[in-house]
Amino acid sequence: MVKQSRAGKVLTWLGGGLAALLFAGFVALATWEPFAAAPSAPPPARAYSAEIIRDEFGVPHISGRTDADAAFGIAIAHAEDDFFTLQDVLAMARGRYGAIAGEKGAQVDYAYHLLDARGTAEREYPRLPADTRALFDAYAAGLNRYAAAHPREVKLGRLFPISGVDVAAGFALRQPFFFGLDQVIGPLVAGEPLRPESALPIPGLTPARQTALALPLPGGEDGALAGSNAFAIAPKKSGDGVTRLVSNAHQPWRGGVAWYELRVESGQGWHFAGASFPGSPYPFLGHNEHLGWTNTVNRPDLIDIYRLVLNKAGTHYRLDGRWLPLASRTITLPVKVGPLTLPIRRTIYRSVHGPVIRNSKGAFAIRYAGMGSLAQLDAYYRLNKARSLAEWEAVLARMAIPSTNFLYADAAGNVAYVYNAALPDRPRGFDWRGILPGDISAAIWRGPVRYEALPRYVNPASGWLFNANNAPFSAAGPGSDLAQSAFDPVLGIEAKSTNRARRAARLMAEADVIDRPTLERIKYDTGYERSGYVGRALDEIAALDPRGDRRLAAAQALLARWDLTADNIGRADALALLVLKDFMSAEYQNKPWPDAREELAEAAAHLMRHFGRIDPPMSEVLRLRQKPGPHAVDLPLDGGSDTLRASTTWDVEPDGRLAVRHGDSFVMFAEWAPGQKVRSQSIQPFGAATTRPGSMHFTDQSTLFVQHRLKPVHFWRADILANTVSRKRVTNAPARR
Repeated sequence: MVKQSRAGKVLTWLGGGLAALLFAGFVALATWEPFAAAPSAPPPARAYSAEIIRDEFGVPHISGRTDADAAFGIAIAHAEDDFFTLQDVLAMARGRYGAIAGEKGAQVDYAYHLLDARGTAEREYPRLPADTRALFDAYAAGLNRYAAAHPREVKLGRLFPISGVDVAAGFALRQPFFFGLDQVIGPLVAGEPLRPESALPIPGLTPARQTALALPLPGGEDGALAGSNAFAIAPKKSGDGVTRLVSNAHQPWRGGVAWYELRVESGQGWHFAGASFPGSPYPFLGHNEHLGWTNTVNRPDLIDIYRLVLNKAGTHYRLDGRWLPLASRTITLPVKVGPLTLPIRRTIYRSVHGPVIRNSKGAFAIRYAGMGSLAQLDAYYRLNKARSLAEWEAVLARMAIPSTNFLYADAAGNVAYVYNAALPDRPRGFDWRGILPGDISAAIWRGPVRYEALPRYVNPASGWLFNANNAPFSAAGPGSDLAQSAFDPVLGIEAKSTNRARRAARLMAEADVIDRPTLERIKYDTGYERSGYVGRALDEIAALDPRGDRRLAAAQALLARWDLTADNIGRADALALLVLKDFMSAEYQNKPWPDAREELAEAAAHLMRHFGRIDPPMSEVLRLRQKPGPHAVDLPLDGGSDTLRASTTWDVEPDGRLAVRHGDSFVMFAEWAPGQKVRSQSIQPFGAATTRPGSMHFTDQSTLFVQHRLKPVHFWRADILANTVSRKRVTNAPARR
């Protein structure tokens, strides 16, 4: 036997030590994040008890002795259907989403720290009314109860227990993205000219990485315009004396801002049917016995940017001749990469203006509506329990909800539309459309304008109201619409329209009576108006010289014969669907205008490649798909990116089909007939249990959805008891092992 030399022994020892070191490093990177995460104190201990009754479509009717009991039940019912998504939302609310979703999640965590969502929640939560805090605490207790009873479903260590403050932090994070804050932060971080973007880069990531990532927050999905339609019809226009409200929200069909339908009832007078987002203890839209409302995304100017003057060291900024310290703190973003979670260190800055982003062009502070406030948490709760138009408007008049249009109807026959926006009360003398001087305190606005300054309609002479993400100056028809000139441009009220708005305005103005069948025809309309971006795109395509390209010539000729509908009937529908989407995106997001030849050629090539022809039936191309499992569906869809029947964005599948993921989502028709109780119907694209493939409610609404049909909403207790499929009581008694 040959003896190992002393040097060999040393090398062997070093090799073993290096391997052990590498292994220890691997283990550390694989396990550090849950232990580094700051623990969250559970909500105050108290007993909760709720009843969950599910109807034939699995939609939960949650009841409790108190509002807090009902909120506890809401959390458990939603977790039963979609605990997967709820955990994503909770991870976002604790700055830990990167540990689940990698770089994509770390973008959200960066925004969480930049906007000080946790600090806002911790400062403002104790100031909320006690009954509102009780609601959020109970909701947190319900999620903790479910997590304790189903430990195998928990996908991130030490995510639970959570508190009401955690739930509130989620609101503080997500609300600004409904009015486009991501479209400001993204370019600033990247050092690019300001333009609408849906991606939020993280400083230090490569441009290729940044381009590939998308922020999974409201305001659109992967560059899509977040939209909605809403209609309110007064008794004098309905033809039968019935007041009608149509909620037609357009949101992603999956994820953290996908609608969840529910009904809630308590012994304290809370009785509401509608829909919420994951992470909310109450519905955001729907109706109670007396009134209802729905929302559409609006796009007011609620954000201002200030260029700071820094000292040479970059540690202080100048304000009114004084040097103030630039607040900074270092954060750690968890970024999951395979089995490892990398700790990425970044520095977050803040001035008296708001969050600060430093790039190669300087330091820029951001100020936005609702910054540092949690008042919306109480406002939505009070809206749920309002009993009259006066009560409902008094809540909106607080200016606590920073954005979104509200359309309203009630049992008394009132209809209303409020262009709700906490428009900054901007002082004169500054160019509010550009970058503002950050060294003058007079340029820092302190709060919103008065409620009376907002565009607002109550019972217009026309008898109808609508909004389809358009400017509020087309809402009630000729003779009833507000004049844009009556509102100060400094307010920052949007001026753009959408194809859906142009179409709705014409269809509603042409109708002598807007009865239920007429209203349904309008809501499900698949037509385009040949105006705005649609007219411009079609004109440019018609003007092309296709000589030398037979396919392009055939596509041009086919599109010239298009009947301007996306109804699955015309031969050109599929081609038009593909062609128009990028033009719509350019119009609504201020992106560069597409090249007409390239768009037409690309659409025709896609159809030839996957379908062997440029005129396949649109029903073969546009699909409602939900898989996997025994309840998977693959159904034809109609509607376009900007039609009243909305199929807004889609994933291009390997077989060339377009699997819609964003468009008509929660649809509800609510009616108040004279002398009768409120009645409503609703529908969603999939079902109540969208992440439970084994559940019969995974896709049980899909067939009705594609057929333009609705299902009953069992609002009244006698009705739900007559249609009960399952019934149980849930409490926060200790989970059995």
